[in-house]
Amino acid sequence: MNLSPAQPMPDSLLAQARAGDRDAFARLVRAHQGSVFSIGLRMLNRRDAAEDLAQDVFLQLYRKLDSIESLEHLGYWLRRVAANLAIDWLRRLPYSATRPLDEGAEVVAQEAEQDPLMSRELLRLLGELPPHPRAVMLLRYQEDRDVAEIADMLDMPVNTVKSHIKRSLTALRSQMVGAKLLESSP
Repeated sequence: MNLSPAQPMPDSLLAQARAGDRDAFARLVRAHQGSVFSIGLRMLNRRDAAEDLAQDVFLQLYRKLDSIESLEHLGYWLRRVAANLAIDWLRRLPYSATRPLDEGAEVVAQEAEQDPLMSRELLRLLGELPPHPRAVMLLRYQEDRDVAEIADMLDMPVNTVKSHIKRSLTALRSQMVGAKLLESSP
């Protein structure tokens, strides 16, 4: 059976993976690898680092599979682990070690019609944000998560998440106005 991300997964798939069915686990990975890779790519700005991060996330999933309660919990858990691992990786590296996304980078995540992160310049500016605000912005606007869920995922107060969003949007707007990518309001 070939599963695409848009096709619902059978509830038994998680139970099969927990019971040691390698094919079932591989199907879970295939169904979620685009989202995990996309978070890694946009957080770390490097394809090789995003691939390594995705491997680490799915290795952790394999080890903790028994703690996953449902398929919905699985998606939440994967986004949480991916974002937190990316933040940890960025903390270990000198901040200047990050670089803009490769021009030819393909991001596999599903895109909304008006995805605010699709502009190349906006992606570059997003990559310049510090790790926590970057994770908040990606989870909010790429993964379409609400503020309370982001706060839970990143283990921070809701007001801190709101503050990161407000400050990041203000900074991104001002940089885009300064770069003449947006018209300034009167």
